Amino acid sequence: MRAGTTVDLADDFVASGAPNEFLARGLIPVGKFWSLVFLTVPIFGVGVFVYGAAANIWLPPDVSESGHNIDHLFMFILWLTGAVFIATEGALFWFLWKYNAGSNRGPVKYTHGSHSLEIVWTILPAVTLLFIAIYQMNAWADAKMRNPSAFLPDGRPDPNVVEIEVLARQFEWRLRYPGKDHKLGTPDDLFTVNDIHVPVGKTVLVELKSGDVLHSFFLPNLRVKQDAVPGMRIPVWFKPMQIGWYDLPCAELCGWGHYKMKGRLTVESEEDYQAWLEQLSKEQNATTPPAAEAKAEGKTE
Repeated sequence: MRAGTTVDLADDFVASGAPNEFLARGLIPVGKFWSLVFLTVPIFGVGVFVYGAAANIWLPPDVSESGHNIDHLFMFILWLTGAVFIATEGALFWFLWKYNAGSNRGPVKYTHGSHSLEIVWTILPAVTLLFIAIYQMNAWADAKMRNPSAFLPDGRPDPNVVEIEVLARQFEWRLRYPGKDHKLGTPDDLFTVNDIHVPVGKTVLVELKSGDVLHSFFLPNLRVKQDAVPGMRIPVWFKPMQIGWYDLPCAELCGWGHYKMKGRLTVESEEDYQAWLEQLSKEQNATTPPAAEAKAEGKTE
C-alpha cells in the first residue's frame, strides 16, 4: 500500500477489492430489500385508486342531466394517467433491482443520451395531450359554450328554463329571481341570500357576477364549477334531475371569511317551487313601502 494523500489511500482501498467483498456480504440483500419497499408504495397507491373507482367514492352522487359526461371524462383521464403511472413505477423498480450495486461490480458506464429516445418520449405525451383535448371538446362545449336561452325565438319566456342572477360577495351568495314579468332587472324581482330553489327537471340558467373579488360557484353534485370574476357576467347552466338538498360552497379563496361562504341548493317539485316563490314574494312585499310597491306595479302618476 502506498503512503500518501487521502485520495491515494482511497485508490489503494478500491484496488484491493475490499469494496466488492463488502458489497457482496452486505449490500445485495439490503439494496433489493429497499427496491421491494419502494415497490410497495405504487402498489398501495394503485390499490387505493382502484378501490375508489370500484366503490364509486371518487365523486359525490351526480344528480344532473349531463354530469355523466364529466364523470366519464374524469374516469377516462384517471385510468389513462394510472396506466402511465404503473408503467413508470414499474420501470423505476426494474432499474433499482437490475442495477443494484451488489449485483453490478463492474465500473460505471455513462451515456450521453439518445436523440431517438428523446424524440419518442416527447412525441408520445404531445399526441396523448392532443387526443385528450379533442376527446373532451364535446363535454366542454356542453358545459361552457352551448348556453340555453331563457326566452323562445318569439320573445316569450321559455317555460322549461329558470333564470337566476347570482351575485357573489364576501361572504355570501346574493340571489335574484325574476318576478311575474319573467324578466330580471325589473322592480318586481325577488331577492334572497344563500338559498337557491329550483324545480326538478328544468334547465337552470344562472347569470353569475362578483361584487368584489374572485369567487367560485361550485355545485359538486351537479358537476358545476365556475369562477365569478369582477366586472363580468358569466352564464352557468345545469339541469337537476333529483329532488334534494345540495351544498353550494365557494371554491375560491376569497378572504378571511371564505370558510363560511356557503349556501344551499334545494331541488323540488314544480308545485313546491312555485309555492316557495309565492311565499318569498309575500315576505318581500310585507317589507316594501307602499309607495315603492305602487311604483313597482306601475300605479304611480
